[in-house]
Amino acid sequence: MAKKDIDHITGTETTGHVWDGIKELNTPLPRWWLLTFYACIIWAVGYMILYPSIPLIKGSTAGLLGYSSRADVAADIAAAKTAQSKYLDRVAEMSFAEIRKDPALFEFAVAGGAAAFKVNCVQCHGSGAQGGPGYPNLNDDDWLWGGKLEDIETTIRHGIRFASDDDTRVSEMPAFGADEVLETPQIRDAAEFVLKLSGQKFDAAAAERGAAVFAENCVACHGENGEGNREAGGPSLRDAIWFYGGEKKQIVAQITKPKHGVMPAWGHRLDNTTIKQLTLYVHSLGGGE
Repeated sequence: MAKKDIDHITGTETTGHVWDGIKELNTPLPRWWLLTFYACIIWAVGYMILYPSIPLIKGSTAGLLGYSSRADVAADIAAAKTAQSKYLDRVAEMSFAEIRKDPALFEFAVAGGAAAFKVNCVQCHGSGAQGGPGYPNLNDDDWLWGGKLEDIETTIRHGIRFASDDDTRVSEMPAFGADEVLETPQIRDAAEFVLKLSGQKFDAAAAERGAAVFAENCVACHGENGEGNREAGGPSLRDAIWFYGGEKKQIVAQITKPKHGVMPAWGHRLDNTTIKQLTLYVHSLGGGE
């Protein structure tokens, strides 16, 4: 038999492997560790036999127990819907006015609307419905198309400039600069007049010239005094609420080549009950009329 190679420092037998002058000690793993390792292997094999685990081309092995977490989730959802059905059916059948007169039902509808909002709307309007550049804040009382329950429902159901919905809300601001409807000096004068309407610092002479430009080109959508026009979706220019910014350079940019946002028509994706719940939730945020 070959003579064992013993490390003279530790007194431990080596494996005979040497790397760069360093010998590998032949130190066995602790017995408890090996037993735990073997037990885990046995448990894993048993799990593979009993539960879905081995991937196949389509799906996976079903396991002897036939367990499915998807089935559990489906059962839980079905049970939840059954428990909610007495409320959901009433929300579907009742008018907004009737729902609001029933505190428990109204609370349920608003909670459901909040959940639907978090799934479908926060991406644009923010988690607190505070909006952002190009996306309206739903907490204030400034509404392009009206803040009554029926107005909000129509906007949610048919969207804004959503091409595949024939009843979508449509408002297109002309590109006064890009289409050469107005010259650059006229656009700058109109921007000064808008600054005046919104209570900001303005050049008086330029604003006076801009008033004439505004009267000829803008009153149809924004109103004679910049108060806005909900029938046309024209925003008010008399407050501090702006979609794309209220500084002069931003106003000039919007007059020159306006940005037009798009909101999906949720009537194509959500059922009528969910849309009613969303409507009640948005209206309850504080800006509803």
